[in-house]
Amino acid sequence: MPIYRIEDKQIVPVEPTTFKEQGLKERSVQALLKSQIDVISPDTLVVGEECSVWKDSSLRIDLLGIDKDANIVVFELKRTESGDHMELQAIRYAAMISTLTFDRLVTIYEEYPSRNDAEKDARDELLEFLDWDNPKEEEFGQKVRIILASAEFSKELTTSVLWLNDHELDIRCVRMAPCDNDGQILLDVQTVIPIPEAEGYQIGIREKKQRERASRKSGRDYSRYDVIIGSERHSRQSKRRMMLLIVSKVLNGGGTPEQILEIIPGRKLKWYEGDLDSEQVRERLDSDGIVRSDHFFCGDGELIHVEGKTCFLSKRWGRSTLDNAERLAEKFPGLKITLEQVEQEDA
Repeated sequence: MPIYRIEDKQIVPVEPTTFKEQGLKERSVQALLKSQIDVISPDTLVVGEECSVWKDSSLRIDLLGIDKDANIVVFELKRTESGDHMELQAIRYAAMISTLTFDRLVTIYEEYPSRNDAEKDARDELLEFLDWDNPKEEEFGQKVRIILASAEFSKELTTSVLWLNDHELDIRCVRMAPCDNDGQILLDVQTVIPIPEAEGYQIGIREKKQRERASRKSGRDYSRYDVIIGSERHSRQSKRRMMLLIVSKVLNGGGTPEQILEIIPGRKLKWYEGDLDSEQVRERLDSDGIVRSDHFFCGDGELIHVEGKTCFLSKRWGRSTLDNAERLAEKFPGLKITLEQVEQEDA
């Protein structure tokens, strides 16, 4: 958004410029920020510059910091108009320092030439900043935050950051746009992601999605069933194995694929003409490119050979699985199929 100044009762636009036009290199911008990091990250202490925590690594973190909550902060700076691929670089850096200990951070800070107070012990200065009497490793570095600062960000970059944040990373994009106000250089600093006005809402939405994902994961049905077919009992079968047993018995007992497909969805049972082995079925499935072979029971002993056909059943079943199994049992009463749910064993 343009910046304006009020002059002689008029609104006059302040002309945008670039760091390059003003002769400011990335190192120059970095030098300005390291002593005034609150401009883009309040309550943060810079502890390192152009530092690497891996021996012999060519990767160098522009600025490394720690915030008041003892989270490690990685700063990646660009003066370009798109931000290039800075999010990818920053993720590498975040991975590098994710296992950082308090003592290692002390060492990094000791080697940082621009410490707030070079005469003061680096360890004491860090403890004072964190308001700790002693190091608390259980609270230190629980999260790595990433702050990307650039003159502008491309749509590809912002889309990537939004997606990564939705998957529990913490990345901020701060736009630093220089403007030329009749020879006076102004710096328009705005947090682009998350939008400050909607930050609380965005965090709430992200946490809601995380809870929903956790709920879906914890809500998976791991029920087991004893499948009794005639005089045979097959103990503790998963739902998909239960379906494989029943469909196999139906087909081998005189039922047809068409009869089964009157009950279960068509995509769950497929077949090829001919007597094929496991490798041939997998090759044909993968070459067809319609479904993936690993989504079907097509291993040794899992294929069903009937009436010149090679049939194979899906491994992917949903909430209607038990209903489908019971309807098959009813449709083919001569097989005497019964199902008994069994208690789950402790993990």
